[in-house]
Amino acid sequence: MADEKKSKQRHRSMVFESMYPVLALMLILVACVELCDAATVVDVYRLIQYDISGVPFGSRFSSLNHHAASLSFQRGADLSRSVLILPLRELDIGFVQDYISQKQSLGGLLILLPQMFRPGNIGGGELISETEGFRKLLAQLEKLLVHGNIVFPVYFAFENEETDAMLADVKKNDALGQQATATTGGYKLVISVSEPKKIASPTITNIQGWLPGSRADGDSNQLPTIAVVASYDTFGAAPALSVGSDSNGSGVVALLEVARLFSILYSNPKTRGRYNLLFALTSGGPYNYEGTQKWLKSLDQRMRESIDYAICLNSVGSWDNELLVHVSKPPENAYIKQIFEGFSNVAEDLGFQVALKHKKINISNSRVAWEHEQFSRLRVTAATVSELLTPPELLENAGSLSDTRQLVNEDAIIKGIKLVAESLARHIYGHQGKDIKIFADDSSLAVNPFYVRSWLDLLSQTPRVAPFLSKNEPLIMALKKELEDYTAEVSVQHESLDGSFTFYDSTKASLNIYQVASVTFDLLLLLVLGSYLIVLFSFLVITTRGLDDLISLFRRPPSRKVKMA
Repeated sequence: MADEKKSKQRHRSMVFESMYPVLALMLILVACVELCDAATVVDVYRLIQYDISGVPFGSRFSSLNHHAASLSFQRGADLSRSVLILPLRELDIGFVQDYISQKQSLGGLLILLPQMFRPGNIGGGELISETEGFRKLLAQLEKLLVHGNIVFPVYFAFENEETDAMLADVKKNDALGQQATATTGGYKLVISVSEPKKIASPTITNIQGWLPGSRADGDSNQLPTIAVVASYDTFGAAPALSVGSDSNGSGVVALLEVARLFSILYSNPKTRGRYNLLFALTSGGPYNYEGTQKWLKSLDQRMRESIDYAICLNSVGSWDNELLVHVSKPPENAYIKQIFEGFSNVAEDLGFQVALKHKKINISNSRVAWEHEQFSRLRVTAATVSELLTPPELLENAGSLSDTRQLVNEDAIIKGIKLVAESLARHIYGHQGKDIKIFADDSSLAVNPFYVRSWLDLLSQTPRVAPFLSKNEPLIMALKKELEDYTAEVSVQHESLDGSFTFYDSTKASLNIYQVASVTFDLLLLLVLGSYLIVLFSFLVITTRGLDDLISLFRRPPSRKVKMA
């Protein structure tokens, strides 16, 4: 009897062991029911998150795990557990404004941008009127998002075949009143990232290069200096997309080419001018040109006092027939007259116009509209050359989503370079009022279009929002090296950003798009699979162990008292 009892226990143990693979398979199937249609991963770019003096702006959250919805849903529907997919082509700015201003509950917002706004895209094929319409619409949206306190995640992505197909399906279901939920199925959008953290001690980095002038024999006086300055960093709704091709990539390119041209002249003692040339690439432009202020204050007082005047370059890549010279000092000022007349004469020779725009600065107001105003506050004569008629507002038009390579005209930058280089050369060498082209197209001092294009292409693919740049950022090292190639005594200055600004990380993520079935379908599939596995298991037990062993699995074991009896 004991041997028979042990034999039955052994058989029962073997039967249970045979169940393990089946149970494991069943668990795997259950776990994969909803994920079986996971198909697409899309790069997405988060709306900026920042504080000014403790006041929150931008998107305050980053994680997503909700079903997709479109503008085709029934008005009044609950979207607190939905990610609204909003193509720029169908943007209803009033709808977005209502959700932000009224702080309505929304699971998340995914804005789809046309490919023309992808950084580095040169474009072609889009109608000019259509492109300009999208730019204006995107500018409105960006202003709304950047200056709002948004209590749900907001991401940007670029249209492609996968997002178009998903949106078409979502629209179809929403139009039929079948809004995606856990019950009905649909598309689920998932972004798994940690919550954003404050960026500790963000820095701004300034780079300066120096071309020393030639002093006459026996002259111990300090030579006068002319400064050429451009701010290189950007700010936009999505830091990972803020490349600022025009503002101010065009100004940076112009400065580098002017430095290259004058390095040729100053490399020969016979053509070296009696002016020092100071080139500065500054950071903190979107934040009241804070980098320019700190760079100026770091200069030796004698150096600062030796600056005859400074030319700041800002947005010179998208204009046709007129550039503007913005100044803070009155137009009657002798230095301003001299600078403007020099620009006017060169512009006339080159076949376009320049206009003078005067804006008086308010010393008591901390707002700095133009870069030259930081010079004016220290009583240094300066002007800003720009295509812009009016200065941008704080944290606006400094690398917006629409400011891409496609916006910039290389010929416009080249004309701006010629204007600055020729006017400087005529002033340095005393050729004012003379029709002399030192940088003629057919000379060894001609502007290099390939150089302009290569740097413009690089900057148009490189986001440059200062708080997200490290001290040894490849771009900063590249700019430093470029100035080292054409100037002397290159130095780099690292400064802390104004403490009133606080920025948060998590600027880019991967969006997982799952096409999920409804719960009803899941349960039905689970029931079918379960029934099949039970029948299969029963068949295997009967054929290998017999019917008695199968019945014994479901028979209640005898109680302890019965066994004792």
